[in-house]
Amino acid sequence: MNTQEAIAEILIKNNLKIATTESCTGGLLSSKLTDVSGSSAFIHLNLVTYANEAKQKMLGVRAETLENFGAVSEECAYEMASGLQKLTGADICVSTTGIAGPTGGTDEKPVGLMYSTICTKTKAKTFEIRFHPEIPRVEMKELFAQSVLEKLYTFLKENNF
Repeated sequence: MNTQEAIAEILIKNNLKIATTESCTGGLLSSKLTDVSGSSAFIHLNLVTYANEAKQKMLGVRAETLENFGAVSEECAYEMASGLQKLTGADICVSTTGIAGPTGGTDEKPVGLMYSTICTKTKAKTFEIRFHPEIPRVEMKELFAQSVLEKLYTFLKENNF
């Protein structure tokens, strides 16, 4: 059983709905979750909010957050997930925002940096994930998505879902 199948089993067993909002993973996380047969039983809504305007308009990410911390930040990842939670009411909401490269990184925020927040109605946890900046873009997105699935599985298990 792969990670997304294990997640699906937990969600279905507990009658939980999940929603995702992705930037750097561009829908790959959603795709992996929907690869599981019967995913309509647990998928609520999946968004790709790549542009800052989409993050603001769809999820309520504050302009101040983007100006002060940037789209690739713990603060933005949190506001994306909590905004999705408010929008959908889903039991579990997951966000991704990062720099998949090969361009776009800085010394402060290098290629290979990603933040993800997993939130429920009562709890949120934000993760920083880093990979070597020379990993090719497509592989980087794959690593980001797989890392988030592993973090999500651990989150569900640690919180007794």
